[in-house]
Amino acid sequence: MGILKNYFKAAMLAMLALAPATTQAQEYVPSPENLEARKVFQENRFGIFIHWGIYSMFAQGEWYLQNFPINKHEYAKAADAFYPHRFNAKEWVSAIKASGAKYICFTTRHHDSFSMWDTEQSDYNIVDATPFKRDVLKELADECQRQGIKLHLYYSHIDWARDDYPLGRTGRQVIGRIKENENWPQYYDFMNKQLTELLTNYGPIGAIWFDGKWDRDQDTVPFDWQLKEQYEMIHRLQPACLIGNNHHDVTNPGEDIQIFERDIPGENSAGLSGQEISRLPLETCQTMNGMWGYKLVDQDYKSTATLIRYLVSTAGKGANLLLNVGPQPNGQLPATAVERLKEMGEWMNVNGETVYGTTAGDIPAQDWGVTTRKGNRLFVHIFDLKESELLLPLTCKVKKAFKYADKQPVKFKKTKEGVRLMLGEVPQGTDYIIELITK
Repeated sequence: MGILKNYFKAAMLAMLALAPATTQAQEYVPSPENLEARKVFQENRFGIFIHWGIYSMFAQGEWYLQNFPINKHEYAKAADAFYPHRFNAKEWVSAIKASGAKYICFTTRHHDSFSMWDTEQSDYNIVDATPFKRDVLKELADECQRQGIKLHLYYSHIDWARDDYPLGRTGRQVIGRIKENENWPQYYDFMNKQLTELLTNYGPIGAIWFDGKWDRDQDTVPFDWQLKEQYEMIHRLQPACLIGNNHHDVTNPGEDIQIFERDIPGENSAGLSGQEISRLPLETCQTMNGMWGYKLVDQDYKSTATLIRYLVSTAGKGANLLLNVGPQPNGQLPATAVERLKEMGEWMNVNGETVYGTTAGDIPAQDWGVTTRKGNRLFVHIFDLKESELLLPLTCKVKKAFKYADKQPVKFKKTKEGVRLMLGEVPQGTDYIIELITK
């Protein structure tokens, strides 16, 4: 009896010893390559989003199929006329690189179902369904590698045209779908096969940028997107590949970055970014004009000064800015967008050090501007100040202060409220930067 008791005791101890390891094995533990990729991602601070597909043919934005009562088969006929003869990957990447951006996020498949690469999972793609017959993703991936720009890939979790996707709250106006053919296991398999292609045939991918989980946020019974298994597959295929999901919610296990749409983390003016801020690397996506996809009448581009301040403000929150461009149906980037990229690049060439590789500044965003930090250097970005003095509520010791542009010293004094800068002039320009050496 004693021997049997000791046997059961030993077996129980062995089971308890194994339990933490089993639990740990079920948790997402980022690989060393992934952790390094996160670090590089945070240092990049600036990327360009590309929304491009056959929806550009209609010049009504990327939601055209859903926003009007269109027959999906009639919509699909646009592919037969899609011939972006002015697409030039070298010109695209060169213009984006000149902006100071460090990575590109390209829409491989949006909600309208059309694939912008030579996929074997569907003939509804740019090679098989169009007279263009070129794999633009392959050309873009090759050019990104040549010019040293990271490539991220947007991928929609939802599909308004495939019958096997179980419709959520969007896409219900699309005509021609057969509801009886909804089949989530089949659709999930289709997605994973496409993702495998993207992560196998196009070189190193910096991130997979998911979108669409919000489509089922009104379901009475929570929908199982099977993200865990999908994320595991991605990390298995490319361990360094980051995963982000634009779901407008708290992050899920397996995600490596947190995305905020149309708002800097902590703000929610657009109503899409009220989620709690995680400790993951952060990214804000924002449009250069109004729409994501090309819209003919949408010429209300934000000024270069506004875009620069948005980029700096995003960095001031410790986040990246993913700024969108919607290419024209002929394959060219809109001239105004190219002009904005050029002007942002000129500014970044001079002031990029105050953005790249920085962390959130010591002082939260103020009416006058924001701050960013790099080691013992605190950059004070002044956008709008009507006075020649500025009180900074700092607790750290300031050793030196000077204008970043010309290194001219700035007088300052310690007060009980913080540190007061005596600028000697009312700040002018897009971003009047003061550098402080702190201790």
